[in-house]
Amino acid sequence: MAKKIVVLISGSGTNLQALIDAEKQGVLGGKITLVVSNKKAAYGLTRAADAGIPTFIQTLKEYRDSGKSREDFDCDLAKHIASTQTPDLVVLAGWMHILSPAFINFFSGKIINLHPALPGELDGAHAIDRAYSEFVDGQRTETGVMVHYVIPEVDKGEPILTQKVPCVEGDSLEDLENRIHAVEHQILPKAVKLVLDRVV
Repeated sequence: MAKKIVVLISGSGTNLQALIDAEKQGVLGGKITLVVSNKKAAYGLTRAADAGIPTFIQTLKEYRDSGKSREDFDCDLAKHIASTQTPDLVVLAGWMHILSPAFINFFSGKIINLHPALPGELDGAHAIDRAYSEFVDGQRTETGVMVHYVIPEVDKGEPILTQKVPCVEGDSLEDLENRIHAVEHQILPKAVKLVLDRVV
């Protein structure tokens, strides 16, 4: 029986597409059974629908508007995923919502995240922008991408795969972004397979 993967997204879903393509080619090591978005307008939902993958939308605004907390949001989302999917792996692929221990502990050791920086560098949001600023200021000649296990400390979990990305003289921010995204699309499916191959 195929190992179950749940993918969490917030935006256009280009990394989700890389996972969908890898599954079609038989090199993902599992089956994407659900795509979750915290944004109703995320184009990744269309990518999922086009691939015949069920989707689920849960927005933080709805929780805030009803007086509920981020922890309530995370706890309910974890329960929904666990009860409907029992996933072998949860993949954060452009998920722009910091998950609390309420979610992380529910799937301990089963959540991985893609982050556009190397371990110990540029944790948190806007990592590409910050790398580019440091490059322009002469403080950086390369950056990178990592896929890591998720723990409560943001972007501090054990790395699974990393790859350096050069900053090239004359680069615009868009040039660097495109180079980083191309690497993301390569290493995320590989990391998913690596992790799932360890799941008995």
